[in-house]
Amino acid sequence: MSSFLFCSGQLPFPVDLWRAPMTQDPDMSVQPWMKDEGSVESPETPRPLVDTVVTGKRVTGTMISRNFKNVLVVSIGFLSLFTAYGGLQSLQSSLNAEEGMGVASLSVIYASIIISSMFLPPIMIKNLGCKWTIVVGMACYVSYSVGNLYPGWYTLIPTSFILGLGGSPLWSAKCTYLTISGNIQAARDGKKGSDVINHYFGIFFFIFQSSAVWGNLMSSLIFGQDTAIADIPEEALASCGAADCGLDISVNSTTTRPAQRLVWTLVGCYIGVGVLAMIIIAVFLDNIDQEQTSQFRENREPFWHTFLATFRLLKDWRLLTLIPLTMYSGFEQSFLSGEYTKNYVTCALGIHFVGFVMMCFGASNSLFSFLFGRISRYTGRAPLFLLAALANLSCIIALLLWRPDPDQLPVFFVFPALWGMADAIWQTQTNSLYGVLFPREKEAAFANYRMWESLGFVIAFAYSTFLCLEYKLYILLAVLVLTVITYPVVEYYEHKNPTEPVEEGAYDNHKEALEEKSDGIIAQTKI
Repeated sequence: MSSFLFCSGQLPFPVDLWRAPMTQDPDMSVQPWMKDEGSVESPETPRPLVDTVVTGKRVTGTMISRNFKNVLVVSIGFLSLFTAYGGLQSLQSSLNAEEGMGVASLSVIYASIIISSMFLPPIMIKNLGCKWTIVVGMACYVSYSVGNLYPGWYTLIPTSFILGLGGSPLWSAKCTYLTISGNIQAARDGKKGSDVINHYFGIFFFIFQSSAVWGNLMSSLIFGQDTAIADIPEEALASCGAADCGLDISVNSTTTRPAQRLVWTLVGCYIGVGVLAMIIIAVFLDNIDQEQTSQFRENREPFWHTFLATFRLLKDWRLLTLIPLTMYSGFEQSFLSGEYTKNYVTCALGIHFVGFVMMCFGASNSLFSFLFGRISRYTGRAPLFLLAALANLSCIIALLLWRPDPDQLPVFFVFPALWGMADAIWQTQTNSLYGVLFPREKEAAFANYRMWESLGFVIAFAYSTFLCLEYKLYILLAVLVLTVITYPVVEYYEHKNPTEPVEEGAYDNHKEALEEKSDGIIAQTKI
């Protein structure tokens, strides 16, 4: 998906008098100042951002890897975007509780993501490239924030559908971008591709998951200014938690909508940080697959070949076996944002506490994402998945038995902290697992990931308004057990029959490129 630059033999100019005017890392695609034949333009070329010295064998950079810089840019862009969306998602079941409108909009979002996952990611990524696919996807997310300025069936549902259409290409492009960057960096450093990919996903989720902190902090501080916060009567507390069915939470006084001016202030801030995310990606992210995108447009595959790419991958039994794991990711996330916030936090503490509780989830998720991304190379994926399963199992059992009480305030934060630790594993390790298992079908693989995860969201949000909370917890438990049964099958097979890494197949390594280029010029080795 990308290209490498190499140097060997004698250069047509004195080495000690020339400094390569590189504007990108040596492992990135060919630069404007390079010709296809490997020639170098005049000395008037602009001064480089990263100075490099050409030796007889390789080009070495003096600053941090350009790939690492791109990981940071993607992470910060997603942090800004999901500061807005994450905050709105946490509030939908409480803020727009009338006739279940908020939860319905979330269902439409993930149903739309399922539709877009079927065909949009491969088409958009191969035509626009990862960078501009991310920008377009972010614009779809911003439209949902705009719809929340005047929430209603005619504003939330259409913008929810638009968000869903952009959601799958956005996440597929992000996963593809990080996988490409990890493989390029691994080939450069002579490391195992899966280790670098794990590390990059860990960094991404460490930064990205903190969006729950900032988005919910904004909502809590703004809604905390509401002077109409009322005490929660004892009869309302009796309907909280799994002991009661939990379907009539929306009618008690604890879900009173904040003043409209405060809602407008919050949504306006969310729109601003969403637009900022688009600017960050458009300006600072390198277009590492630009050459491959151009080649695809010039040699366009039949539409149906690209359209069916997502479904063709379903012939792989490993992907089918991973469906319960992928769907569980949607079930567990939807439970925390839709059920826990409404039936436990809003019911017993009030809507103004939702942000603070979800901040705890975000902080835990962020810290553990970074930690598990680092230690997974030593522990492997299986022990981490087991830890996540045990954490969720213990929380589900406790939530079935616990009766929420405002006097037990610390307990309200313990559950999201543990849930955040588990979710950090589900997110980082599942994304990495898809990248390792399907290195040559990245776009289709991550499109399948979003499709099946979104199906979990849709199912969970769909039964949210008519199933009792106790049954929702039992369903979550059942999907978790199925995941624990099916995932080890894929992990065991991968242990016995490792998938060939990209750097050994699709990418030429340094040694092969140096042996092929013996004419003593800087050249481009295409994939």
